[in-house]
Amino acid sequence: MTLTKAQVVEALFAENIFTLTQSGKIIETLFKLIKQSLQNGEDVLISGFGRFSVKEKYQRRGRNPQTGESMMLSPRKVVTFKCSDVLRAAMNGEDDQGVRIPSPSRLKKNQTFEGNANASQRIPM
Repeated sequence: MTLTKAQVVEALFAENIFTLTQSGKIIETLFKLIKQSLQNGEDVLISGFGRFSVKEKYQRRGRNPQTGESMMLSPRKVVTFKCSDVLRAAMNGEDDQGVRIPSPSRLKKNQTFEGNANASQRIPM
């Protein structure tokens, strides 16, 4: 499932802090600030989430995949994203020390998990 801007607004509204209109304006302002920073060539760093950066692509030779015709691709700028270590660990089911936290459904019968940060005492998966 794709997370949409409307869903973000709804989630912010569901916290009962802002009205639906205020939530929409907050999200629009946030994205406006991010776009402006990237257009100015600045990085956007969101702690615990990641970094958006603008990279320069130089002119290069390419080809049309439908016709096979050779062509020159013009120089351009692209946005790249590098996720933070915190987000990467969360996606991989690890705590912030890199210890894998198994889901209860993945534990073997009669096996429990004690959240020990010592990597040598990981539960085999």
